[in-house]
Amino acid sequence: MDALAAVDFEFARQVLQRGIAALYVIAFVSTLNQFRPLLGERGLLPAPELLAWAHASTSSATSRRKWMLHPTVFRHVRYTDRRLVALCVGGVTVAGALAAGIPQLGPPWVPMLCFLALWLAYMSITSIGQTFYGFGWEMLLLEAGFLAAFLGSDDQPPSTVVIVLFWWLVFRLEFGAGMIKIRGGREWRDLTALTYHHETQPMPGPLSRQAHLLPRWFHKGEVLGNHVAQLVVPWFLFAPIIGLWVPGPAPAIIGAAAAAVVIATQLWLVLTGNFAWLNWMTIVLAFSAIGLPGVGALRQGQGPVAEPGGTPLYWVVVTCAVGLLYVWLSWAPLRNLFAHRQLMNASFNRWQLANAYGAFGTVTKERIEIVVEGTLDDDPQTATWHEYAFKGKPGDVHRIPRQFAPYHLRLDWLMWFLPLGRSLDEWFTAFLVELLEADAATLRLLADDPFAGERPRYVRAVSYRYRFTTRAEFRQTRARWVRDRRRPVLGPVSLRH
Repeated sequence: MDALAAVDFEFARQVLQRGIAALYVIAFVSTLNQFRPLLGERGLLPAPELLAWAHASTSSATSRRKWMLHPTVFRHVRYTDRRLVALCVGGVTVAGALAAGIPQLGPPWVPMLCFLALWLAYMSITSIGQTFYGFGWEMLLLEAGFLAAFLGSDDQPPSTVVIVLFWWLVFRLEFGAGMIKIRGGREWRDLTALTYHHETQPMPGPLSRQAHLLPRWFHKGEVLGNHVAQLVVPWFLFAPIIGLWVPGPAPAIIGAAAAAVVIATQLWLVLTGNFAWLNWMTIVLAFSAIGLPGVGALRQGQGPVAEPGGTPLYWVVVTCAVGLLYVWLSWAPLRNLFAHRQLMNASFNRWQLANAYGAFGTVTKERIEIVVEGTLDDDPQTATWHEYAFKGKPGDVHRIPRQFAPYHLRLDWLMWFLPLGRSLDEWFTAFLVELLEADAATLRLLADDPFAGERPRYVRAVSYRYRFTTRAEFRQTRARWVRDRRRPVLGPVSLRH
């Protein structure tokens, strides 16, 4: 590892650039499919209304400063659904090209501009995404995209400064999540958290039930392994830096081993849940610590990567400037990691760089699902009710949970948060109105409309307690879930109400 050029990290650079770009493709496709019914001109929380409020608030200095923390191109260009589609199509095109390695064939400023365009375009979306985009992996994608802009092209080795910044990102991501857990619920300290988590997580996957049914001693081992992977292992990601002064392969091996532990734990989370692109992004970022001496660029018909001397001077200046910027920006997140009141998934600047990350400081012990039903009958008291089926969240007790990650089902995720609040969110009331109107775009967000496009007379929301069936219960009923303790939440309501 050279002081300026990370000559052994060409493979890491290829994984980072292509992997981050591929996840941008998924993020833009997710937005293309879901933003309009959720946040578009006729969405549940219309973005134009938010933008109009922000424009009207510019007379207030306080409101202006608050809004300016969330930059968006739609602040300057009027939002329309068509422009949102154009932005997403452009994002998919640019990200797809980067995933294929095409811009990387040119000088380093070409992939830089492409990644910065993705970063700014997606920030324009998240800034007006409100609660549907209020997840930590949105910030993570933005920060990863910004750093990827300075990995350079295939003509020269990646900058040591930028590779180290990726280690710092993985450290904040993993160590921050570990500290959140230690400071959070008691279940993380008494090693019982994973006894509940596989069953109560926001969106279980096909293997979540099997993971939940594993012995208690295994779940305690999971928690203990998580603490080691998040609180101890991340420190060793920086071991290759020692190689600048201490010759030999040991520092690089230690860093690669730490990365392998992070990747292995994240793959277990991929197998047992649906956390959008959080786990996949962490896997991609962890490859930044895997150095493979002698491995050239992964491209056909070209030799090994260029020597450090081939790096243009202007590019050395640019990457060093980015490093200095991050030194300045990192003071706040560094203090936050060791603060008594640690912030989770927080940004300390308007550009969402050097963020604080974390997840699941507490684990819910009981799974409550809000089930939405409708009827065509005139009398709701004697009506026959039919259930709307969601794509990802549990509903039919016989259905096997599907694997959706790294694709993000935004409506399903917010349905999980719904019973955790003290009152129903504004978007949920709007959602029921769209169901009563049989809005086609909203219905496409669901797995099944029991009325085949016809308007129901009434809709209502009821809550159930869900739990996974035991092996004996499954053999008897062939059901994956047991649900009971039905309680009314809202309704019946009609358009007249």
